[in-house]
Amino acid sequence: MAWGEWEQIKADVAAGPSASMRLNQLVPAAGAGGVGRPDLASSPAAKKAAAKAIDDDLEPGVASDGKHAAETTDAAVRAFGAKDGHGWDTSGALQRAHETWEKQVTMLLGRLSSEKQALGATGISVQNNELDIAARLARQSRIQGI
Repeated sequence: MAWGEWEQIKADVAAGPSASMRLNQLVPAAGAGGVGRPDLASSPAAKKAAAKAIDDDLEPGVASDGKHAAETTDAAVRAFGAKDGHGWDTSGALQRAHETWEKQVTMLLGRLSSEKQALGATGISVQNNELDIAARLARQSRIQGI
């Protein structure tokens, strides 16, 4: 970054928040650079496709890459390890780093699995909520006997 760019950034910040930085405004319309559709809208087909992508691509890829990393790290740990009673400190550090990384991969696989299950259960949860609300409103309705 050139010195002039840095000075311009500092001047912009000192001038106050710009319109693009304000939080109390709507997202611009589609013609003004926005996406033109709500962020949270989704369909059962989109949820099913997302769950399928997790099942077919993400989980197998993470598991496969995790196995490959484990094999290569184990080889490096052995290469740096003690052969004649003295080894490199790198061997122990790699082993500890790899143990932490394996825990993170396991947590990621668990998170992917729970997200996949949540995607499948969302439609059922929404339907159950609607039925529950309808039942409660029907109990409270004074017009029910008519």
